[in-house]
Amino acid sequence: MAKVTFDELLDAGVHFGHLSRKWNPNMAPYIFGEKKGIHIIDLNKTAVKLEEASHALKQIAKSGKKILFVATKKQAKDIVSEKVGAIGMPFVTERWPGGMLTNFVTIRKGSQNVFD
Repeated sequence: MAKVTFDELLDAGVHFGHLSRKWNPNMAPYIFGEKKGIHIIDLNKTAVKLEEASHALKQIAKSGKKILFVATKKQAKDIVSEKVGAIGMPFVTERWPGGMLTNFVTIRKGSQNVFD
């Protein structure tokens, strides 16, 4: 996979964050600034983290483990279901079930075929 450029991230609108009044302080290092009440994400830092995540995902996939992809935003649903479905990994594109991560052992029992 080719490295994503700053301009591609900008064109995709990745720099648009959430409302500045609804933010997680852990995101402070990744916020470039604020405009009209919306946080602007630092795309240089995003590109670095995207590269790190891509490398980690490749290593996980090479080891034969499953990766759960989650995309509940309407802009990403179709892309994720098409691309991820084609490689046979599990994905969620509709409502995120409560406790999916914190209660994963129980969720997994009810969805054995998806996560094995």
